[in-house]
Amino acid sequence: MTALLSAGILFTFTAIIFVLIKWGNMRLVGVTPVRTLTFTAILFTSGLDVGLIMFPLTEFAGYADIATSPEYAFSNPLAIEFGYWGFLIWGFYFLTCFYFCAIEPKVKFFEIPLIKFINNIVIIGTCAFTAYLLLSNLPWYLPQMGDGETVVGSFYLIVFAVIAAAVYSSTSLRYVKTLSLSSTWLFLGLIALMWIGAFTGENGTASDFVNTVALIGNYFGNIHQFVLPLNDYHEFYLFWWFAWSIMIGQFTSRFVGGLKTWQVLAAMLVFPSIPIATWFAVLYFYHLNGLDTSGFYSLAMAAVGILFVINSLDSLIRLYTDNLNLTTDRIGKPQYIIGNLTAMVLLTLLFKFDFLEIQWVGALVIGLFFTCMAYILVTSFAKVRAIDSSPEENEIDFRKLDLAG
Repeated sequence: MTALLSAGILFTFTAIIFVLIKWGNMRLVGVTPVRTLTFTAILFTSGLDVGLIMFPLTEFAGYADIATSPEYAFSNPLAIEFGYWGFLIWGFYFLTCFYFCAIEPKVKFFEIPLIKFINNIVIIGTCAFTAYLLLSNLPWYLPQMGDGETVVGSFYLIVFAVIAAAVYSSTSLRYVKTLSLSSTWLFLGLIALMWIGAFTGENGTASDFVNTVALIGNYFGNIHQFVLPLNDYHEFYLFWWFAWSIMIGQFTSRFVGGLKTWQVLAAMLVFPSIPIATWFAVLYFYHLNGLDTSGFYSLAMAAVGILFVINSLDSLIRLYTDNLNLTTDRIGKPQYIIGNLTAMVLLTLLFKFDFLEIQWVGALVIGLFFTCMAYILVTSFAKVRAIDSSPEENEIDFRKLDLAG
């Protein structure tokens, strides 16, 4: 599995370089173009899930324990956490976003029945894994509802309600866009709230925050260390990012609104990384100084994490139901809700009881990457080489958006 993962990573970054050289200045327009601010919000909230909120405080200590994990000795825990979540890793999403915006309309690889089936298995499985992560982390963040370690009945009810809300939200694209913007603003509000708690009063100062953020600079000095897997845990993260990459690229490509290719890459690398870096720096200061995050703070983090899960799930449910033509218009709203709710709950339980692993899903996606490349070389090389713009119908929709603005 490690060899497959390493090959997939090297292929991905090589492909990104090629795309920038050949199509760097080409304007990209999706089938539903939106303003850049909305696109960025959709990208950020669809491309991240509850792990961003709930993992860091549980991981910093492990990254600091270089006696147990000497491979982390080259950097500090904050830079390592950022390396697992920020900047370079978002290149995965850029490549697939570009592909679905500019290349797939010509190639139609994902319209091949077998490929479409595999792709939707990937999407459905990753949706369930997202819900499973919420379920498994709730005891740590809401210990007042249990013993702080065991998943109790209340947590199952919370996750069931989250899945139900996401399924209902996915019935309308209007809900998806609204949730994306709302999630972004609430996350920024959470950062501000905890920043005030850490860096005002007697706990710390603004200069302490600047000094903490500066630790992330070590990531950029050691960025090459994060390309290939450091250990099994980093491997888990990288497979997880691959598992998300095709579906997030497919979803976000719909909303690109006239940015050039290099601008899309810059937006994907930089814009999400700024709030991620800020959030991790705040949490790391809490961790280093032993500041209390229980009570109100843990409830706030759990609430925002839950909203992230709803937002991620509704985007992905919307994507696979569109792909499978299982829309509310075709099968009816009650059947749509019952069918998706049942599927998500059952698959979440399979992850909970270790019948499924996200590494398998990531490996499947890497296989799709290589298969797609082979398909292009054999059947569509001339078509791809001739691409110099987004599909004309998308350009027409973009001009309407531009005139409306």
